[in-house]
Amino acid sequence: MGCGLDEIATRLRGGERLRAGEALDLYRAAPTLELGRLADAARAAKHPERIVTYIIDRNVNYTNVCVARCNFCAFYRPVGAGDGYVLGFDEIFAKIDETLEVGGVQLLLQGGHNPDLPLGWYEDLFRAVKERYPTFRLHALSPPEVIHLSRLSQLPVPAVVERLVAAGLDSIPGGGAEILVDRVRRLLNCHGKATAEEWLDVMRTAHRAGLRTTATMMYGTVERPEERIEHLLRLRDLQDETGGFTAFIAWSYQPPNTELGGIEATGVEYLRTLALARLVLDNFDNLQASWVTQGGRVGQLSLAFGANDMGSVMIEENVVRAAGAAYCMDEVEIVRNIENAGFVPKRRNMHYELLGDPIFRERAVPRMLELAVARAGEVGAPPPEVARYPARSRAEKARRAAR
Repeated sequence: MGCGLDEIATRLRGGERLRAGEALDLYRAAPTLELGRLADAARAAKHPERIVTYIIDRNVNYTNVCVARCNFCAFYRPVGAGDGYVLGFDEIFAKIDETLEVGGVQLLLQGGHNPDLPLGWYEDLFRAVKERYPTFRLHALSPPEVIHLSRLSQLPVPAVVERLVAAGLDSIPGGGAEILVDRVRRLLNCHGKATAEEWLDVMRTAHRAGLRTTATMMYGTVERPEERIEHLLRLRDLQDETGGFTAFIAWSYQPPNTELGGIEATGVEYLRTLALARLVLDNFDNLQASWVTQGGRVGQLSLAFGANDMGSVMIEENVVRAAGAAYCMDEVEIVRNIENAGFVPKRRNMHYELLGDPIFRERAVPRMLELAVARAGEVGAPPPEVARYPARSRAEKARRAAR
């Protein structure tokens, strides 16, 4: 590395905190392998035991109907669309049963901003899940979804969080962060669903309420490198304040089938971004490898670029699949990738508490060779639970009137 980069590397190895300008210099000029070595050293300092964790859960998207209309999203459908759906409670219970069968411990539950699903629908769902599966965890509702429910219910965010926790919410995923810079959010048409400060404030509120959450970054759209770093620094500042984040996950924008279009960032750019995140986010213990957008091989290589976690077995995925990515790794494949990279695989929960060795080595579990989808077959009419609440959208009012 050049003289300036050598000085930055020396400071990092001495435990000093990376500043914005230094982070930008590293990202722009450091050789990829050297950036990886620095990130790997930072990972090893936090995790010297060479354990790499993963979680068995299911990513359930309960509705694709959304009024946010982000231009980078290939998943959402407008209100009244023929292929818009809402999952019924029985469908969600069936997905939990399948998750338990392979050793899963939680649902990652996220969906569109559907105006016909009020706060009460979520409370009823969460209570129904907890009544049937008392120890099963609900890692649910990204900050923009919480803000959407705040607007629908005309309740402040802390009150919404309090009600959701009372109904059974266990933790909040970091979706909807994209890039936490409002210039970028306006260009992505996601500023209306949550400004950068609104996203951060939901997480601050959740942390103060005793919830743990994750943080994310979707890069590769219209942001500049310095805006990626601003995003990381804002997360670092909030972590300094609350200590409530358990992990950070970065993934590349998937352009196919989106209004925004464009070209996907390369695997090398992903590894450089991941390594930089490990170096900037010195107060985050855990970084996940995004194999669902990068594939198993780059996911495995992530373990040499700062990641200490292989994320989720997932079982199901709909959002990235809508943009053309359909990578799948069941527990067997995840464990193989971890061990072939020279690490020890361990199952965990959302709080990064270790749960044990791979389930498939303890008992027979079904192999999963492709990710499941939200719903197979025809979309059909909304489930009966939706009719418990007054219709808000014109399309839903018309549908009910026509029955």
